[in-house]
Amino acid sequence: MSKPPHLQTLSNELLKDILDLLDADPDRSVNIDRRAYLSVESFRLPSPPVPSRAQDVGNFRLTCRRFAEAGVPYQFTKLATRFSPHGLERLDNICSQSHLAKHTRKFSYLVPYFYVEGREQVEEFLQSGTRRYSSLLPAIFRSKAEDQKRILQQAEDARVLRKAMAAFVSLQHVQILRLQDEADRMLLEALQESELPQASMIDLRWTPACVHATSTVAQALLHARSPFSRFSGPMMNSQSALVIKDRIPQTVSLLASRLTCLELHFDDAEALEERMRAASQLFLTVFAAARNLQALHVGFPSRSPVDLGLEEIFHSIHWDKLRAFGIQAWRLTGEEIIQLARRHSKTLRGLRLRDVQLREGSMWKDVLTALRGEMEQLDWVSLRRIDYATHFDELWADSMEVGDGSLGGSESDDEAGFPPHFSVSGSEMNSDYDDTEDDYDSENYSVADTDQGPEANEIALSPNTTASLPFCTCSRSSDPAGADHLGDNGLFVTYQQRKMWERWVIGRCPEHSAN
Repeated sequence: MSKPPHLQTLSNELLKDILDLLDADPDRSVNIDRRAYLSVESFRLPSPPVPSRAQDVGNFRLTCRRFAEAGVPYQFTKLATRFSPHGLERLDNICSQSHLAKHTRKFSYLVPYFYVEGREQVEEFLQSGTRRYSSLLPAIFRSKAEDQKRILQQAEDARVLRKAMAAFVSLQHVQILRLQDEADRMLLEALQESELPQASMIDLRWTPACVHATSTVAQALLHARSPFSRFSGPMMNSQSALVIKDRIPQTVSLLASRLTCLELHFDDAEALEERMRAASQLFLTVFAAARNLQALHVGFPSRSPVDLGLEEIFHSIHWDKLRAFGIQAWRLTGEEIIQLARRHSKTLRGLRLRDVQLREGSMWKDVLTALRGEMEQLDWVSLRRIDYATHFDELWADSMEVGDGSLGGSESDDEAGFPPHFSVSGSEMNSDYDDTEDDYDSENYSVADTDQGPEANEIALSPNTTASLPFCTCSRSSDPAGADHLGDNGLFVTYQQRKMWERWVIGRCPEHSAN
């Protein structure tokens, strides 16, 4: 009887198959062209990490030296680091080992709110507060505040980030996320509800944290001459854009020239339009320098669509290589959308118009007709929660706040967008497994018939897509033959309508698409 094969005799291919069962293939990513890209790569809510998965990969690597080497890419391809003494120390250790750091291709920086003022008043405030927050220990916040102060005074974060960006020789994607643990969430809630005088003296803010994180990461990338080409800021603060414009204008331009993908979502509502207009020159600088962009998304909170012209931000710029374009929560005229799409009709493969509200005088059927007839390469379009501005305002005239979930319909297929305050909570981020936080990019969502479901994730760019069939398909389609049959009343859009419209735009007949 032959002896069973020893572990050391297993081929590298078999080891990779085993690791793929433990965790996702680190080489797998979503193609820019695909509808899932803007959602999966940067704008899906981070799902809680699976400790057992990370632990299994770690245990696999402990088996022997060969297994340890085989498992490195599965642990360090995607790296998440907290702005904290422990997080920065850990990052310092990883980037000191080139055999680990060379595999990192995505870096997520998790940044908490900064204690700007009133660190000393936290203890007094909590002791004077209600029993509801009696579980909050002053020592926790005192330690956090002292840690932040020490890191900033010693510029420890800047030092470690520079070292890390230089060590990450394969870096492609940089992401800045807001980190809010349960203690911070409860403290912020208590401060908002309290009428105690101490509450007004405690200043816990995201803006300075966002500004500082963006500035230090940008300087580190530039100093290291990093090969990165993608940047994601799914929870940016509009005030930070103004500060960045004044502090590091040259750095922004140089980094923008390297970008192929840029995703920005501004999640604050206060003075948003005013700040965006004030930052218009910054957007011009960035977009004019970013000549190699292939994917671009700029969005705002669904609850408060901005009353900005598209060209106040995009400045009529044409990107020769643009293949996926997305906007969220804008009030626009139909002509604005048509003109921007028309500029990129020869290259654009995907278009996302999430939460876009058409202004009075415009009709969606005119926009859809232009997209169907003129977009030569379009393979997918997302019209999630589109509507008319007047109807949107009427729906929420008496509401305290417009949520980012299903608006005015029975969209029961989990069409939720960004929550009002999108944060990575501390309970979702297990510090023991930060280096395997690849759930940020998981495609394993199976909600049927949504932007994140099978209809979204399974659209492949192949000669078999409807847009490239070489014969007439008019008689085979159950969708309306022309724009007048779309059922657009110019007043409101139902869920069923917009799903049908998405199909209609892409389901053009190759022979008669101009009709």
